Amino acid sequence: MKLTISKSKNSESFYITKGYINDKGVSTSTVIRKLGTLQELLKEHGPTRDDVLAWAREEAKLETEKYKEEQQSRTVQITFHADRQLDYEQQVLHRGGYLFLQSVYYSLSLDKTCRKLRNKYKFQYDINAILSDMIFARILEPSSKRSSFKAASEFLEKPTYELHDIYRALDVLGNECDFIQSEVYKNSHLLGKRNDRILFYDCTNYYFEIEQEDNVRKYGKSKEHRPNPIIQMGMFMDGDGIPLAFSLFPGNASEQTSLKPLEEKVLSEFGCQKFIYCSDAGLGSEKIRNYNHLGERAFIVTQSIKKLRAEDKEWALSKKGFKRVSDDTPIDLSDLPDDDTGLYYKEEPYTPQTLHQRLIVTYSPKFARYQKTVRDAQVERAQKLIDSGSIKRNRKNPNDPARFIGRIAITDSGETAQIHSYLDTDKVEQESLYDGLYAVSTDLLDDPVRDILNVSEGRWEIEECFRIMKTDFEARPVFLQNSIRIKAHFLTCFLALIVYRYLEKSIDDRYTCDDILSTLKKMNFAGIKEQGFIPTYKRTKLTDNLHEVCGFRTDYEFITKSQMKTIQKKSKGK
Repeated sequence: MKLTISKSKNSESFYITKGYINDKGVSTSTVIRKLGTLQELLKEHGPTRDDVLAWAREEAKLETEKYKEEQQSRTVQITFHADRQLDYEQQVLHRGGYLFLQSVYYSLSLDKTCRKLRNKYKFQYDINAILSDMIFARILEPSSKRSSFKAASEFLEKPTYELHDIYRALDVLGNECDFIQSEVYKNSHLLGKRNDRILFYDCTNYYFEIEQEDNVRKYGKSKEHRPNPIIQMGMFMDGDGIPLAFSLFPGNASEQTSLKPLEEKVLSEFGCQKFIYCSDAGLGSEKIRNYNHLGERAFIVTQSIKKLRAEDKEWALSKKGFKRVSDDTPIDLSDLPDDDTGLYYKEEPYTPQTLHQRLIVTYSPKFARYQKTVRDAQVERAQKLIDSGSIKRNRKNPNDPARFIGRIAITDSGETAQIHSYLDTDKVEQESLYDGLYAVSTDLLDDPVRDILNVSEGRWEIEECFRIMKTDFEARPVFLQNSIRIKAHFLTCFLALIVYRYLEKSIDDRYTCDDILSTLKKMNFAGIKEQGFIPTYKRTKLTDNLHEVCGFRTDYEFITKSQMKTIQKKSKGK
């Protein structure tokens, strides 16, 4: 609805009109209500023309709201015939969960990034539609590129490209991987300030269903203990759990060599100059610590107590000198009750080589009880292995019960010795010394211990990011061969993770990843005789939450085709 003013030689009339497209496809309008002439309206809504204009605009606004309410509450009658067969190739089910992901995709201005790529390469296919569909399919129906194209064909908005265009687009996306990452980071500030003063870093790897390695896919230590060639991924995540940047490197390379190239990219292309680097002990070597001690950067890394120097290890294992984290009350761990649930710490200056650091050791009675319970079960299994004689050699899993099994050679006559297995209680007792203990090292010499520990505790989120990519998004195994297209595959997985995490952060935190993904996958619609759509999903508090944060609703009993087009436009921020 809009206000229309008609002027003639002697008068000026005010109308509320509504635009529509007629049967010939021509845009036109019709008068909904005549408000009156200016002279008539001045008497009641004057004294000036501006007063009349303000009143008339408000009336047009009220008419618009009234029309929307009538549209939502109106009854729709559709006739079905029990003796009429379905048309051939008629699609009835339409996937609609992608609309909520699309809302985040366009908020990150990924469509504008794709427009820049189109202007650079001058291709004809719609790379924005390809990238968005691959991201949505990776979240809702993870599979091969061919299957993703089939899944996208069931979306409410059908693909405007062919299958071969996807493979062409992969070459562009792979070559422009770094550019797209930097654009997403820059545009992410439109959704709010990034918590990039804390950057978590970790690595994982992905296997390929091949038997012969090549330039990138190399045999290495697989996180999943598979014998296939792998590619490794290093990833930065900000303090709010949103992925920041990633890089790929060969499967046989050391994880520690992956950090510097990616961090240099974050420093130069992303403009992040001041942050705290946080990682586990495997990515916290003295060289890495020195690198993150430069400029305005700092570090908080996990420290292995077992690898400390003898005097530092003795200090860390001592039960004396601890304080309660909540109020700094001194405590002797020997005096704690069996059911204590507090958290305690002690600290000392620490200089393993040349860099002055701060070593903080924490103790959690609750975690100690958990570790003891797990170890007791492992000791019991170790004894069963000894009793049954089914002990396997060369076990590499550090949590394998066989680590508690000792072996000695015995003989009565000095001839060939027999191997005797026994339960190594000394090993059990030695391992129990570390129950409940955890240590971090940092160059933040003056910051409160509680703040440092809070930062370190956030590392679990980057582990969850990798779990989501591997398990929920099925990022592996990878069936592509070309290294550029492989990079494009992981780029779409990385972007899918960003889109999902932003959607996850915007709704209530009481929902799990499985809750959100299963709900989005079920948010489908039945197409009704070219008239509109009926939701086939169950309305819940979560679906209400999704509609509220995305700014549109699809949970009406019936949605006309024009209403669905409006919803699609809203999901794109239009």
